[in-house]
Amino acid sequence: MSEIQSFKRVLMGPGPSDVDTRVLDAMGRPTIGHLDPTFLDMLNEIKSLLQYTFQTKNELTFAVSGTGSAGMETCVVNLIEPGDSMLVCVNGVFGERMADVASRCGANVQRLDIEWGTAFDPQQIKDALKEHPAKVVGVVHAETSTGVGQPLEELSQIIHDAGALLLVDTVTSLGGMKVDVDGWQIDACYSGTQKCLSCPPGLAPVTFSPAAVDIINHRKTKVQSWYLDTTMIKKYWESARLYHHTAPINLNYALLESLKIVKQEGLEPRWARHLKNHKILKAGLSALGIQYVSQKGYELPMLNAVAILQGVDDVTVRKQLLNQFRIEIGSGLGKFKGKAWRIGLMGSSCSISNVLLFLSALEACLVEQNKTFEKGISIAAAIKEMNRN
Repeated sequence: MSEIQSFKRVLMGPGPSDVDTRVLDAMGRPTIGHLDPTFLDMLNEIKSLLQYTFQTKNELTFAVSGTGSAGMETCVVNLIEPGDSMLVCVNGVFGERMADVASRCGANVQRLDIEWGTAFDPQQIKDALKEHPAKVVGVVHAETSTGVGQPLEELSQIIHDAGALLLVDTVTSLGGMKVDVDGWQIDACYSGTQKCLSCPPGLAPVTFSPAAVDIINHRKTKVQSWYLDTTMIKKYWESARLYHHTAPINLNYALLESLKIVKQEGLEPRWARHLKNHKILKAGLSALGIQYVSQKGYELPMLNAVAILQGVDDVTVRKQLLNQFRIEIGSGLGKFKGKAWRIGLMGSSCSISNVLLFLSALEACLVEQNKTFEKGISIAAAIKEMNRN
């Protein structure tokens, strides 16, 4: 049985992102009991920092012991009972996943499908709710499969005017662009630790509004999932501290440290860093003739989904980036498989040095694919954009 080799990758895919050494060091601290007073005090601090990062005062805010998909299931299974109507907005893989999860809960799922790579127009949501009233409307804020960012403020007003709850996927966006749970009146929101929070995968921050909590407290049926039932989990995270499951102690150490880093940087400077480096990368890619598959004006700053140049082999380039330059980027998913690359600039991975390293490596790969261009053209364009501000 061969040993696992340990060496550094530059993680510029759709997640996980690079993890700060402070976070890795924190994760290596001695494991203590999940009911140890020190650990329980730490959960209070995690909750407070999650409220800061989500921009919410919601009391029911905690980290699910599971990945971002567990956060999705937590929100859906607690709000949906068999026969409930749920409208799911689908413009990529993760909208499709939300619809699947809802159907498994026995929801009467209405899908609003639009072309992959585009964002929803508020009127589309309004018309769909007029035709099919819903208890819950699910929206992906940052669709990782297509690189599209969905504006939420106007949608939230429409959804609440229709008497529905708003459930939002912020797995990719939290910590990398504005997420304002209270300001946008989001009722249930979930994320993941491994993207813009730059923490190892394994925890899923979630938050529920008072309106959502009221729905949960007045259910007629038990939550489908025992493990993800917030009526029990909250008793562990709140003052009662009733045992529910063994929390992943060391992952919570890591999350606490990553959230401290977020707060030390500040939300607005952090969002600005992601946007600035996105613009620098975009300028470099444009100089090579590489265009985004995301609708213009709705491109995500932390997940750049771009069309593969004609005649360029997807797999060969990604293998060369990984093996020669130790850079990981993501392939296309679903309808974009073999047609797009997904280049992540998330959390600790979001740096000018990574942008310039990637562009230099990509130029070398494209030369191997017999593409001709002025050597260093992407770097020059990136530096020009960098010096604009």
